[in-house]
Formats: sequence, structure tokens, C-alpha cells
Amino acid sequence: MDIKKVLLLGGSGFVGTYIVNRLSQHGIEVTVPTRRRERTKALIMQPGVTMPEADISCEKTLAELMRGHDVVINLVGVLHSRDVILPYSKDFAEAHVELPKKIVAACKATGVRRLVHMSALNADPKGPSEYLRSKGDGEAIVLAAQGELDVTVFRPSVIFGLGDSFLSMFASLLKKLPVFPLGFGHARFQPVWAADVADAFVDCLHDVSTYGQTYELVGPKTYSLRELVDYTKKLAGSSATILPLSEGWAYLQAGLMWLAPSPMLSPDNLRSMEKDSVAEAGSKQPANWRPTAVEAIAPTYIALNTPKGKLDSFRYRAGR
Repeated sequence: MDIKKVLLLGGSGFVGTYIVNRLSQHGIEVTVPTRRRERTKALIMQPGVTMPEADISCEKTLAELMRGHDVVINLVGVLHSRDVILPYSKDFAEAHVELPKKIVAACKATGVRRLVHMSALNADPKGPSEYLRSKGDGEAIVLAAQGELDVTVFRPSVIFGLGDSFLSMFASLLKKLPVFPLGFGHARFQPVWAADVADAFVDCLHDVSTYGQTYELVGPKTYSLRELVDYTKKLAGSSATILPLSEGWAYLQAGLMWLAPSPMLSPDNLRSMEKDSVAEAGSKQPANWRPTAVEAIAPTYIALNTPKGKLDSFRYRAGR
């Protein structure tokens, strides 16, 4: 399959920036719809990148955007919702379930067969959180289209890298707060570097063997949340005291943070952490998957005390 043009939904976000960079480097044209074009000017500087203002929740708009493209990549996801509704709220339903339905329908209507979808590790219609349940239902919709479409699904663990809202958020808080309250410190993760995730998405585009497959994207090591916070504290040069919270206090803290205009944490996030974000035995990873360790990358953007870290920072801000 000769891929010349990709429609990247959710491409103006954290992981999308990395994927745009990779596609641009391969000489592939990329269309990244956005609601507010002025907020994502750095991406427009990339060769072959077009950023039309569009509302992708409209199926007709999706079909218009897809015409002339060879591949659709869907990265759209939300971490928080203002409502609590079982099995999941309207926000989760619209982003993780209804949008994949519309994407599949628009692909079929326009004849775009190749669809690559971002799910999440532990996505499960019967999962412990609204986030994981909605991700599970959306993943099932995409996989059900295999045959009529050529689909690939990726399920990453928590993603780190320059521009993330994970280690960078910890570092920011640890520098500001004398005491850092931490709930669910026992939760386990296999953090995966955003650049490795981007490579997996781009590498699969031409690979027929990935059609109909689901891959778990995880890093080479497993850490507890407490270990990751301790490591970030060291990199950030923080003297903050880390205060472990009981489950009850952790949910109270998350509930209060959830009320903020831009919440960093919600009770639903904690419910997601009830299941460790690690690959299960026998899970499938992409061929030649060689993930990069946290320790190889985090110092270059958390501490920013090395020449490479400073260069990476400049490149990220320039959209390169």
C-alpha cells in the first residue's frame, strides 16, 4: 500500500506531536483537524502538515476530511469527566465510543480502509473505571470492523516524554510543594516512551501482518507509582516530603482535585489504577519492539541539565 496522506485525529495532543514528526520525516502528508488552529501553530511548521479547523464529532465532517487520504489514525481520548454515570459518562461515551463509531462509518462511506486506533492498557467493557470501560467498548467497535476495514489497535501503558502530563506534572508539583501527598503509591506501571509509541503507529501502516491485531505498548521495566515519584523527585532536585495516603484519603484528595477547572486527578483515575497498568503474560507486542527505559529519557527533560535535554526542549517548542 502506497501511503501518501494520513488523517490524524487527536493529532494536536502530546502523542500526536510525536507521530506528526515521524510522518513528516517519512515524507507523508498529514492532516490534523483542530478546533482552534492558533493553539497548535508549532505543528504547522512541519513540512506537509495541514491543520483545518473542524468539528470531528460530526460524521459528515469526518467523511469530508477523509476523502483523499490513505489512512486514518485515531488518538482521541479524555482522562476526566464532570459526571459520574454508569457504565460511563457522556464525555467518555462521546470521545471513546461514539467517535470510533462515526470514524468506522465514515471510513466505510469514503473507502478509506486503513484505520489505526489508540486504546489503553486494561481497556475492558467490564473494567473498574469509566475510562477503561469506555475505552474497551470503543476498541471493540474498531476491531469489529476488521474485514471491511484493515484495523490495528494499540494499547499503551502510561506514556512519558517531553511534553507529558505524567512525570512532568510530578516534577512541577514536587518543586513547588514542601509536602507531596501520594495515594495509590503501590499501583504499578510499565511507562512507555512517546517516541516508541509513535514509531509503532508509523511502522504498522504498511505492515499487512498487523491488520486485525491488538498490541500492548509497554516499557521494559515495571515500577510502582511511589518509585516513579521518588525518581522524579531526585531528577527535579526537590526536597519535598512524600506523604503516603490511605485509600480513603486518596479518594478524598482526588475528589477535591476533580473540582478544579483543569483537574490533574479524579476518583475515576484512581479506579483505573486499581488494576496495574502492566502487560499480561503472553500479551502481544509489535515485531522488533525494543522499548526505551525511563532512565534513558526522563533526565533529558525533567532535569534539563544536560546538553541533550536543553536541545530536546528547544526542538519540542519549535515543533521539531
